[in-house]
Amino acid sequence: MQFFKDLNLSAFTAGFVAVLVGFTSSVAIVFQAAQAFNATPAQITSWMWALGLGMGLCSVVPSLWLRKPVMVAWSTPGAAVLATAGLAGGFSMAEAVGAFMVCAALITLFGVTGWFEKVMNRIPVEIAAALLAGVLARFGIQAFAAAQTALPLVLLMLAVYLLCKRAVPRYAVVLTLLAAIVYVAARGQMAWSVVTFELAKPVFIAPSFTLGAVVSLALPLFVVTMASQNLPGVAAIQAAGYGADSPDGGIPVSKVITLSGLATLVLAPFGAFALNLSAITAAICMGREAHEDRDKRYTAAVSCGAIYVVLGIFGAAITGILTAFPKELVVAIAGLALLGTIGSGLAAAVKDISHREAALITFLVTLSGVVIAGVGSAFWGVVAGALALFVQQYGQPKKL
Repeated sequence: MQFFKDLNLSAFTAGFVAVLVGFTSSVAIVFQAAQAFNATPAQITSWMWALGLGMGLCSVVPSLWLRKPVMVAWSTPGAAVLATAGLAGGFSMAEAVGAFMVCAALITLFGVTGWFEKVMNRIPVEIAAALLAGVLARFGIQAFAAAQTALPLVLLMLAVYLLCKRAVPRYAVVLTLLAAIVYVAARGQMAWSVVTFELAKPVFIAPSFTLGAVVSLALPLFVVTMASQNLPGVAAIQAAGYGADSPDGGIPVSKVITLSGLATLVLAPFGAFALNLSAITAAICMGREAHEDRDKRYTAAVSCGAIYVVLGIFGAAITGILTAFPKELVVAIAGLALLGTIGSGLAAAVKDISHREAALITFLVTLSGVVIAGVGSAFWGVVAGALALFVQQYGQPKKL
């Protein structure tokens, strides 16, 4: 099979790091969202089964089919919205499932019609690059902020990364991760007590459709998923050179969004609240660190998806293993793995002087993490940058 010929250690490690970062950084929020609807332990495990299976298959299948790195993840801001709205509204699990299905139908509609992709195609490359850099830069900052609580670990990881980047750049992230794991294991900092070995069992919840749940859960979930997840997800695709303007046609964004919507619709009764394009983990699997050959980086996405499927099948066991890592290790490896992508994004953002200020405004607003009306900074960064560009260039003669 061609996949195994194209796969190498750095690509597989990129996939593993993507899962480690994406999962451990937000799984607690997903648990809180489930608990907001009074989920039982069995139902929470079912959520992990549905989300793992959905993310995994929606990443593996199109990546193998297209030979391009297609990355799908759960909606972290969506989980945060559910955790808050669920507690405030007192909704049942059945009402929540109904809201998930309404959100999934809306995502599918925007994918089938191509409305979302049409909007994204009108955003200048510099604004999209600044958006991605702003989203990812927070992980770079967190990597070094972790030194406040784990200075020896962060210094060790930085030293190993820099030395390996000079000697064996392809395996810099791999060796940095291994060195960090050996260090924390030797110091007894792995939380093995949270690991339990058992298979996940799906639990079906019949949906209940109510106006209150649609307004309070479905619509906010849809808005934040599209604005805070799919928007930077498309930016990541464009920044990595897999956009619609690439020579080979790139990744068909509308079709992937349609797939994520349909997968959510099918798996919603088991706990899949919202699947969407990935941004942060996509950047890890789409960069040069994943594979020197751009045409073989799809193997990193497939590896990531396969691990997600295993995560879903084994549920609590994999959850325990991934959450056993110290949080400082997770944020540090994420920041180091994303350094190249952050640098490329910033370079592309400020390349054109006519778009530079608008791009910087986009970058800074996105980096700020501001949340207005329940919508995250990724959306407001694009709005601010677009307004700045409009004010600066409206009515001005176009340069030839």
